[in-house]
Amino acid sequence: MAVEVGSKAPDFTLNDYNKQPVKLSDYQGSKNVLLVFYPFAFSGICQGELCQVRDELANYSDSNVQVVGVSVDTPFSLKAWAEQQGYQFPLLSDFWPHGEVAKTYGVFNEAAGLANRGTFLIDTEGTVRFAEINAPGEARDQDAWKKAVAAL
Repeated sequence: MAVEVGSKAPDFTLNDYNKQPVKLSDYQGSKNVLLVFYPFAFSGICQGELCQVRDELANYSDSNVQVVGVSVDTPFSLKAWAEQQGYQFPLLSDFWPHGEVAKTYGVFNEAAGLANRGTFLIDTEGTVRFAEINAPGEARDQDAWKKAVAAL
């Protein structure tokens, strides 16, 4: 079952593409978090979505929002992708145990072994303020979460 709006966001610790641990609760009290689950690095829809986020990153920073991407890719592939695309926000590896955080958030696709496109806006108190899950192959409408960011 997916994490719902109004609920406490499940805490987690995952390694970023430099194999440094990132803990969701470390942002509590200081920054809102836009948690963006995506299937795979280097895939077409995912790259288009994250490049749009990259190009509009100042809008999130100005709203005190830390963007954090999560996929089941290894840190090594995430690092190569981040360097290639110039992503300046953390990309976290939910590789092992495989998809454990995606499962916690209700976005893990067991049949395909990947995270579906799930987007969660978490406020500074750790409460989910926006939640959306897209079906495989379905791109996100980023305007929906931008409205949620504006409402913070």
